[in-house]
Amino acid sequence: MADKKTGKTIVVKIGSTTLTTERGTFRLAPMAGLVSEVCELLAAGHRVLLVSSGAVSSGMGILRKKRRPNAVVDLQAAAAVGQGHLLRTYTELFAHENVVTAQVLLTAFDVAARTQYLNARNTLKRLLEWKVVPIINENDTTSIDELCFGDNDALAAQVALLVKADLLVLLTDTDGLYTADPREDPDARLINTVDGLGDLECVTIGAVSALGRGGMGSKVNSARIATSGGVETVIARGTRPGVLTACLTGEDVGTRFPPRPLGLPDYKLWLLYGKPANGKVVVDAGAAKALRGKGSLLPVGVTRVEGDFAAGDAVTVVGADGVELAKGLVSYSKEDLDRVKGLHSARVAEILPASSPEAIHRDYLVLVC
Repeated sequence: MADKKTGKTIVVKIGSTTLTTERGTFRLAPMAGLVSEVCELLAAGHRVLLVSSGAVSSGMGILRKKRRPNAVVDLQAAAAVGQGHLLRTYTELFAHENVVTAQVLLTAFDVAARTQYLNARNTLKRLLEWKVVPIINENDTTSIDELCFGDNDALAAQVALLVKADLLVLLTDTDGLYTADPREDPDARLINTVDGLGDLECVTIGAVSALGRGGMGSKVNSARIATSGGVETVIARGTRPGVLTACLTGEDVGTRFPPRPLGLPDYKLWLLYGKPANGKVVVDAGAAKALRGKGSLLPVGVTRVEGDFAAGDAVTVVGADGVELAKGLVSYSKEDLDRVKGLHSARVAEILPASSPEAIHRDYLVLVC
């Protein structure tokens, strides 16, 4: 049995198709089985966070809606109906094992804003110290497209980075990632291990389900995010008995993505994956070379500015060939950078005397290639 020092931090994402039927009613047997597994992991000294879908699909069931709505207001209303029902079901199941749960609703703003990001991390860490299981979901009731993770796979990856998890398990209704759609191709093979995401170029990615937003493509992208921060990731079938223990102990289950840490500090991982870009800055060859040599981006190297951003926003930096080079927090608004692009520092200081010498300082920039 693991103790507090050797126990691992595990983020488990449970999809809508694992939790609910097509009618939006809960699949209580597999749900109770997963809760029991989580409790066993807790008893062994591990720390577990659940990222749970199911609020919208549960709300659809209560409201007797047959298809997932498309309108944002309908999705928000369905989530408002279903979220309480979802949490109550979890709370009652965990209560049978004398385990306390906590509801944590996040938006992309909570990750994109550095202060909110740190506050969310501190809250989750304290809950784990108290041996409470956080039940995390996106705040679908108030989220809008501009402040939306897109799906709970992306949210789970961000949570895994947030708490420096050892393992991310993405549970779905298939055994993992296949070389082709197994429903259509009898020769489709389960991919047991993905050593590099380049191995997936010839893999067919399945469609999105009627109940949720995520598909296999979103799970692969979430694995890319999590593994770059050193978090091992497994995609596996949620209804498989003992699936969580099997994933944790390294059994041959699902599709495993070994960690491939980029060696970035927490701040730059947040910048790379947690902060959405509001614009694009195109640079010349000299600036591209300076960035690859760990230099800052100066206005003289900027050739074009796109988007609508303010000073302090994140932007992507691309070369003249259109290839993305970096992402960083820009020191200028779009309008100001447009005024001084291509100019040397002395001229920039004349036009904008109070401005920073750097368009993006090296400390606030992370290379992506």
